[in-house]
Amino acid sequence: MIVSGCLGLYASFTLSIEAWRLAADSQTTFACDISEVLSCSAVAMTPQARVLGFPNAFLGIAFESVVLAVSVGMLAGVRFPRWYMRCVEALYTVALAFALWLFMQSYFVIHVLCPWCLLVTLTTTLVWAGLTRINIRDSALPAPASWRRFIQAGTDWTLTGLVLVVLLAMVALRYGTALLG
Repeated sequence: MIVSGCLGLYASFTLSIEAWRLAADSQTTFACDISEVLSCSAVAMTPQARVLGFPNAFLGIAFESVVLAVSVGMLAGVRFPRWYMRCVEALYTVALAFALWLFMQSYFVIHVLCPWCLLVTLTTTLVWAGLTRINIRDSALPAPASWRRFIQAGTDWTLTGLVLVVLLAMVALRYGTALLG
């Protein structure tokens, strides 16, 4: 969770800086504008890039900061109260839903992908899976015994990997070699 949180935070900071540049000059291009299909600036010009009236990357900074604080605390041996971990789970479930919604908007509506946004979708999925695993393992979230066995067997990571493979396959099948220009 720490590694994914750091990567997501870096991507969010980078997108935030690029959003400020775009606000100053609408003709600017981003460093991550690789092709017509992979273009952060093209995605940043859409209404989906500022759902709440400001760049979505600012939300990423907030979400990733929370998960980093929790994961570093857990690494240091902090045992957070059940109510707190449930709140973090709820927050990060919203973050995952939002990241997947943005991916679907890019894929089905905008038809352009942002490399940093793809990284955020990847890291948010991994963090959510890890957080959910921890919360079920530590009984912060109620779960039937079958779910606990599912997690103990590591099958949850297989399912998470499958979700990521499906997303990557969607991108590869639709865009193929056009990804690199």
